[in-house]
Amino acid sequence: MPTNVIMPQMGESIAEGTITKWMKKVGERVDRDEPLFEISTDKVDAEIPSPAAGLLTQILAKENETVAVNTVVAVIDGEGAAVAASAPAAAAPKPEVAAQPAPQILTPAAPPSIELAEGGEEDVRTSPLVRRIARENNVDLGQVKGTGLGGRVNKKDILDYIEQRSTGGSVAPSVPAPTIPAAPPPVNFTGASQTVPMTPMRKQIAEHMVASLRTSAHVYTVVEAEMTRVVATRDRFKEEFERRHGIKLTFTSFFVRACVEAIKEFPIINSSVEGTNIIYKRDVNIGIAVALDNGLIVPVIKRADEKNFLGVARAVQDLADRARTKRLSVDDVQGGTFTITNPGSFGGLFGLPIINQPQVAILGVGSIEKRPVVRDDAIAIRHMVYLSISYDHRVIDGATAEKFMGRVKKILENWDEAVL
Repeated sequence: MPTNVIMPQMGESIAEGTITKWMKKVGERVDRDEPLFEISTDKVDAEIPSPAAGLLTQILAKENETVAVNTVVAVIDGEGAAVAASAPAAAAPKPEVAAQPAPQILTPAAPPSIELAEGGEEDVRTSPLVRRIARENNVDLGQVKGTGLGGRVNKKDILDYIEQRSTGGSVAPSVPAPTIPAAPPPVNFTGASQTVPMTPMRKQIAEHMVASLRTSAHVYTVVEAEMTRVVATRDRFKEEFERRHGIKLTFTSFFVRACVEAIKEFPIINSSVEGTNIIYKRDVNIGIAVALDNGLIVPVIKRADEKNFLGVARAVQDLADRARTKRLSVDDVQGGTFTITNPGSFGGLFGLPIINQPQVAILGVGSIEKRPVVRDDAIAIRHMVYLSISYDHRVIDGATAEKFMGRVKKILENWDEAVL
């Protein structure tokens, strides 16, 4: 039975992607989850696995062609694969495509199945994307064990190797420091006003945000939390934390851990709505909004509820680094159940973010500042932060939202979890 292969959406604001390489030619067999083609978007470069096993009967988008998300780019015929597999190899007929008003079949040249890994001492089956990651991190692919089909070194293999090398004491290449996104280019006025069309990314963001406002009954609440213990903990251990683990000790990890613990007590925060049903999610998958030069992407920490502080910290830095270097996979930006966004990193006192559908709540983190507060009838200087939550009033009542935020506040103000 034919299966359509579509251009995936690599993040909520991604409207299109460019196919940079096909791994297979028309008429070749492909296994389910075997890398089929590579794409490049404004935010992510990724290998896209085949959604089914069978014969690749049509390729509908050329290499270096840019197409909209959800566009059919190829067709895989599972029945044709079964027929071909049962026929003698010497007499195997070429796959035939039934006559239909389909786009013309394009047959770009396929890459060689064996590619030499640069710097390695043996031939390694891999992809251009993996080789690029290896070059950027000074990795000899001959030392990386491939878990893909036929020993192929895939993206997960190379990233796992880099992480293990880092934790094993070797010094990994430095990652570019996060930068504040560049300001939009100035508008060159030719009259009293200037009209310009939205970019595809901007249109996608607009549609997603308006749809969220139409879908969820947005309500907001803000609390103020004292961060003195958290700041003291970070200041005390940040140098040792980085020396021991090779990653920075950021405030984001504290907020993630606080939210995870609070969600365990208020599972409605980790739900979604389908018609008149509430779907509670077992796994707590925390999306972290990452600002880029040209927009925003929300990679997801999967099963954050199963990670300790160090595990969360590793995941936060890994996802942020790969988001800024366009090395996220499709899975990295899907499946979130709760989102944290941080306008405070740019000086915002607090924000009232729009819910990231199909989730029912999102936390906004303001800037951490020293402010005068009253303690024991005296004025004291403390590190303070405003935390906001936007929640879907269809399923979350105000009292529940306030209790959830109260729990997050209490965890942060009385921080006692070890970070080393």
